[in-house]
Amino acid sequence: MTPLIGELVVRSKRPLVAALLAMVVAATAAPTANAEPKAAGKYVAIGDSYAVAPGTRTYDNPDDPCRRGPLTYPRLWAASHPSVGFVEASCSGATTADVNSTQIPQLTADTTLVTVQVGGNDVGFVDVLTNCILTINDADCLAGVDLAKQAAQGLLSPALAQTYGAVRAAAPSAQVVVVGYPRLYKIGGNCGILGLSDTERAAMNSAADLLNEIMASRAAEAGFTFLDPRPSFDQHALCSGAQEWVTSLEWDKINESYHPNVEGHRDGYLAALNGITG
Repeated sequence: MTPLIGELVVRSKRPLVAALLAMVVAATAAPTANAEPKAAGKYVAIGDSYAVAPGTRTYDNPDDPCRRGPLTYPRLWAASHPSVGFVEASCSGATTADVNSTQIPQLTADTTLVTVQVGGNDVGFVDVLTNCILTINDADCLAGVDLAKQAAQGLLSPALAQTYGAVRAAAPSAQVVVVGYPRLYKIGGNCGILGLSDTERAAMNSAADLLNEIMASRAAEAGFTFLDPRPSFDQHALCSGAQEWVTSLEWDKINESYHPNVEGHRDGYLAALNGITG
């Protein structure tokens, strides 16, 4: 090949090489116009009324029996992590049996975070509270609390072990946070002369303590993290004299009673959950 012909061949290839390089750069540097960003994980919230909206008085649909709303700690966590997919499986009134049958099936292998808050309904804690409110004699209240404690030790403990095992099987790679329940009252605080006696309040607090102890033990056995709300909520309990994070007895909205309010979800549970998950 003569020098002139060789130069012509090289020059003729330059546009083709430049075009190929441009195609490679475009393919590797920019996604297609229709591509959607991939979610950075998936969060599934499992639980009962403490994980949804009773106490906040703000609902997506007040006629929905699950009573979900925008001001709860799972919703707030999801809103502050918009790149993470979110599934709200929690429903007011749920027991461990309900969680096993209707909520755990919403977990998938790609789930990266699960919060589980269930157990109070298994021991009839709402009935215990109602009984203590409506009875005059302390002994009747204490008897109801004792029955709830027996149920917690005999029935709830193995039920939680089964539920936590099912969560791990359905979401094998997820970080799982078991969320506990607060004590409701500050004993010896400023509650006035009406309402429950300190004896009744202390009994209900002791039931919450036992419930948390059982949840924490079963969570540890499953390799889960336990979120204990008591250290932060104790400073904002009923009768504490500080801004309260749980609702008291509300006769006009009885099913709003004794649940975390807006501050309880935001400043109590959400702050604690952020401390665990980052």
